[in-house]
Amino acid sequence: MKLTYFGHSCFLVESDGSRLLFDPFIKPNPLASSVDVTKIHADVILISHGHIDHLADAVALAQQTEATVVANWEIADWLGRQGVVNTYPMNHGGSIVLNRVRAKMVHAIHSSSLPDGSYGGNPAGFVVSTAEGSFYYAGDTALTLDMNLIAEEFSLRFAVLPIGDTFTMGSADAVKAAALCGAQKVIGVHYNTFPPIQIETAFAQATFANEGLDLLLPAIGETIEI
Repeated sequence: MKLTYFGHSCFLVESDGSRLLFDPFIKPNPLASSVDVTKIHADVILISHGHIDHLADAVALAQQTEATVVANWEIADWLGRQGVVNTYPMNHGGSIVLNRVRAKMVHAIHSSSLPDGSYGGNPAGFVVSTAEGSFYYAGDTALTLDMNLIAEEFSLRFAVLPIGDTFTMGSADAVKAAALCGAQKVIGVHYNTFPPIQIETAFAQATFANEGLDLLLPAIGETIEI
């Protein structure tokens, strides 16, 4: 299983012949200026909620790649009105299977509105299962005991958790989230993009290491095996 990080909360997972892109926010992110968006290929695009820093490039990439966009009903409907042809609406607790990949939409504690100010539905995370294993993308969220339900249902290969604090969990709560969902390895996202979510990397890594957990912070544009 390969993961390529495109900055903020945007990443691509390649597994079992499927390419899954999450929360595309690249062009407006100055930290991701080295990423050539035209070279991104995806079969499925998954969007956790409606904030601009999670879907700024969704329309363009959906049209470029002809991927199916998975999101809640409100976001899928809004994207359809922006010209996105292939959408798959779902909601919390539901599961879908696309390209031999199963995705379950799970709870997240955050807010959600679309770029034009309209209602973005409820924020969410996803648990994705492929032939190579399962992983959890929390989206933007606070710590919640609901994460324990993920450990009851899935054996996770890794989790992708926000660590930037202010608008989401910080590293201390992300450590607790990893324990709840049963993830030994964590990819940290949603940090350093804006001043309110700047972190001290060494402190965050030590916070995880002190609990026997691995915090991976790939560079923007880097691909890692996980």
